[in-house]
Amino acid sequence: MKKRALVIAPGRGTYNKPELGYFARHHADKQHLMDEIDAYRETQGQSPISALDSAEVYSIKNHTRGDNASPLIYGCAYADFLSINRDKYDIACVTGNSMGWYIALACAGALPFAGALHLINTMGTLMQDALIGGQMIYPFINDNWEVQEDQKQHLLSLIKDINARPEHDLYISIMLGGMMVFGGNAAALQALKDTLPPLQDRFPLILPNHAAFHTPLQRPISEKAFDIFDASMFDNPHTPLIDGRGHTWRPYATVDEEIFNYTFGHQVNDYYDFTRAVQVSVKEYAPDNIIILGPGTTLGGAVAQCLIDIGWQGMHNKADFQARQKDDPYIITMGMDEQRALVV
Repeated sequence: MKKRALVIAPGRGTYNKPELGYFARHHADKQHLMDEIDAYRETQGQSPISALDSAEVYSIKNHTRGDNASPLIYGCAYADFLSINRDKYDIACVTGNSMGWYIALACAGALPFAGALHLINTMGTLMQDALIGGQMIYPFINDNWEVQEDQKQHLLSLIKDINARPEHDLYISIMLGGMMVFGGNAAALQALKDTLPPLQDRFPLILPNHAAFHTPLQRPISEKAFDIFDASMFDNPHTPLIDGRGHTWRPYATVDEEIFNYTFGHQVNDYYDFTRAVQVSVKEYAPDNIIILGPGTTLGGAVAQCLIDIGWQGMHNKADFQARQKDDPYIITMGMDEQRALVV
């Protein structure tokens, strides 16, 4: 009997040094996808993505740029999606984190591969060229992945306090499980960094080559996107698609104009509630497994924290989650070779 799967597409920042050569390593049988991406990039006067994937040395400068990272991650993630064993899994629904929304559009059939490539490459290039603001991450959970409500409220109050200062713009960018991703201008992010105590030798963490995604600071990018793209590019998805508000776009009930307006409006200018997207997905579709597309392995913890927050399948903390994963993983991360083998 087939299992039902929720598929989650990753966002920016998931192709890092350990992922170098990811496409070539896992998708030699899908070289036509990489060829199509490279051919498209040539028409845009941009360097081939295959050269980044096959580079001898990982370069933060080159691999994390929006105009490079976005299509590179898309190629890897979409090829992973095609690799899921459909004799073993039915795809119940699809969602994604941040840029993963664009990838999810392709996986769910709301955009063809080439259409999603054009969208992803264009938006990545617009973001990189403008590079408006930046992003910073800080957790509001304890070491056992339990939400600390007082910490969460403190972070929200800091946004209000810093925003009250002249020429300081700070917003929630992404709700990412037990972490809050902030988006803002340089002055606001520096003020936030100066206020927050260091944690785990990592936080507050500034994300390199990231703009203030999903905030009102991106309105100029949104306006350009509306001029470039048209609602006719979208199709009805063949698989339910959950966006960054937790809204479900259903087969035969999706209006092109509405998904177009969301994708280049709210999705760009307002915060992305990945936590809600995951929670709605599991509550509505009760998947037997959650499959996280590669590249990268960093999204698994955030997804687990989304589940812990609602006590899904008896998981109330990190220890519960680890026990649940031990023998028969509920969350399967395709960027991890031992878990990948369970779904391909």
